[in-house]
Amino acid sequence: MENKIVEVFIPGPAGRIEAKYFKSKKPTSPIAIVLQPHPQYGGTMNNKIVVELFQTFMENNFSVCRFNFRGVGKSDGEFDNGQGELADAAAALDWLEKENFDNSQCWVSGFSFGSLIAMQLLMRRPEINRFISVSPQPNVYDFSFLTPCPSSGLMVYGKKDELVPINYIKDLDKRLSLQKGIKVEFQQVNEANHFFSKSEGALKKIIDKYIKHETALY
Repeated sequence: MENKIVEVFIPGPAGRIEAKYFKSKKPTSPIAIVLQPHPQYGGTMNNKIVVELFQTFMENNFSVCRFNFRGVGKSDGEFDNGQGELADAAAALDWLEKENFDNSQCWVSGFSFGSLIAMQLLMRRPEINRFISVSPQPNVYDFSFLTPCPSSGLMVYGKKDELVPINYIKDLDKRLSLQKGIKVEFQQVNEANHFFSKSEGALKKIIDKYIKHETALY
């Protein structure tokens, strides 16, 4: 039988968490979670960037999970200003690790608000060794907690991001580039806005290349 994406319900701190899950057939495959954009602005796990990330991990033989934060879709609970969402992400990662206890690498990724939660989770979970952050918003959220950043990763942003002035991204890049022993790559997509409208192809190419490069090292 072909591996397929299944719907699962993960036990979370506010009740059940609605998730989509793909399990790789490859033994010791790497694992990844993908985090959705802001629930109060219509963000769900079916956001096209989230799905794009999910599929790219899938195509690279990861066991991967995307899910709805509390209060979104069939997930129990209600929006909790980031704290509860971080707890949901930790619960999803726990579940994914139990399902894939022999994983070779652990990645976390997110889009917009999801990239903030991904970075906060990274700070709390030493087993996470790579991240992908799409359209981070250092002008809205304080990313200074990333000093020192514990792991190498990729930040992708649109040059035409209408929600984030470019100087905030450049400042974050400068701060993270001073750190020893890790490398955070910043990739700019010239034509892209915050939501990568009509630039999904360019985004996918960058993400796919980064995943292939970083998994080849293992």
